Amino acid sequence: MKFFESLSSASGLLAANSAGTYSMGLTEISIPQIIMVLIGLFFVYLAIVKKYEPLLLLPLAFGIVIANIPMANLSAYSITLSPDAATGLLVERQGLLNFLYDGIRYVIYPPLIFLCIGTMTDFGPLISSPKTAFIGLGGQLGIFVAFFGALFLGKWLGGAFPGFEGFSYGDAASIGIIGSSDGPTSIYAASRMAPELLPMIAIAAFSYMALVPFIQPPIMRMLTTPKERVVVMPKSQHVTQKQKILFPIAMTLITLLLVPTAGALIGMLMLGNLLRESGVTARYLETLQGPFLNILTILVALSIGASTTAELFLTPQTLIIVFLGLIAFCFGTAGGVLIAKLLYKLTGGKVNPLIGNSGVSAMPMAARISQKVGQEYNSKNYLLMHAMGPLVSSTIASAIIAGIFISLYA
Repeated sequence: MKFFESLSSASGLLAANSAGTYSMGLTEISIPQIIMVLIGLFFVYLAIVKKYEPLLLLPLAFGIVIANIPMANLSAYSITLSPDAATGLLVERQGLLNFLYDGIRYVIYPPLIFLCIGTMTDFGPLISSPKTAFIGLGGQLGIFVAFFGALFLGKWLGGAFPGFEGFSYGDAASIGIIGSSDGPTSIYAASRMAPELLPMIAIAAFSYMALVPFIQPPIMRMLTTPKERVVVMPKSQHVTQKQKILFPIAMTLITLLLVPTAGALIGMLMLGNLLRESGVTARYLETLQGPFLNILTILVALSIGASTTAELFLTPQTLIIVFLGLIAFCFGTAGGVLIAKLLYKLTGGKVNPLIGNSGVSAMPMAARISQKVGQEYNSKNYLLMHAMGPLVSSTIASAIIAGIFISLYA
C-alpha cells in the first residue's frame, strides 16, 4: 500500500501547489496522456460499434479517458488538500474515483462479484461428470507458463529499461493469474501481491476475456481432429437437489480448511450457489443476478479504468504483462483441450475435445464458444452444458491457485 500512499501524497501536493491559480487541462496535457486518452476512445469504439463486452469495456474505457485529463483529479489516485471548515488546516480529501477505487484497493469488489456469479452457476454438470474437472485443471497450465515466463523475462530484461529491475515472485504470480481468464480473480491476486501492477494486469485480463471468440477457436481447431469434433456427448446424469445443496457446503469447508487464503473468493462463490439451490431465497437471487451485479460491474470497470494513468501504464512492464497474458491465455486454452483429448481416448470417444477450451474460467463465454464451434462441425452437437463442468471447475481451481500464491508471496 506504500505505493498508493506515495502516489496520493504526490497528487495532493500538486493540487496544493496549484491552489490559487487557474489552469486548463488543455494546456497541461502531455503526450503520454494524449496516447492514453486515444486508447480509451478506441476501447469506447470497440464497446459501442463492435459490441465487445460493452457492459464491462465501456465504463472501463471512459475511466481511462477521464483519469488522464490533467487538473480534473479524476484518477484513482487523486487526493486534494483543502482547508477544514472548523480548524482552517489543510486536510486530505479523496476524489470520487479515489473513493470508488477503495473497493479494489481493499479487495471488496472481487468477492462480491463471486457472490453474484455463484447465484448464476449450475454445478450440476460438474457433479454429474466429475471427470470434466480434470479439464479445468488442464486449463490452469497458462497460469504457470506465465508465472515462470515472468520470472525468466524479468531476470533477462531486468536493468534493460529505466526503472525496470525485473519481477518479484509476487509480481510473477499476479501476472500468471491472468491465465485464469477470470477478471475478479486477477484483481484479487494483484491487489494482495502486486498492487503497483494491478491496472496493467486488470486491463490485460479483461481484454483477453473480451477476445475469447477470436483467440480460442483457432487453437481448438489446431489441436483437434475432424473425427473428434463431431462427437456427440451422451446426456448428463440426473443430479438431485440434495447433491446440489451439499456441494457448495462441502466445497467451502474443504477449501477454507486447506487453503484459507482462497476463502474470500470460494466462500462467496459457494454462498451464492447455495442461495440459488436452496429454493428459499428468490428475492436475493433477483437482486444478486441483476441490479447488484450490474452495480459491481460498473464500479469495478470504472475504478480499473481510472487507475490506468499514463505514468503507470506506458511502461516496458506493461508490454511484457500484455504479452505474457496472451501467452497464458493461449496455453490455458491448449491445456484444457489436450486434457479433453486424453479423456476422449480414455472414455472410448465419449468426450468431445472441443469442450476443452472451457478449461479456462471465462464464464460463460468459453462455454458458448464450445457450443458454437461444435455446431459448425455437427448440427446435432449440444456442448453448452457439457462445457459448464470444466468451466466451473476452472473457476474454483484458479481461485484456489490464487490463494496458494497469496499465502506464499503476499
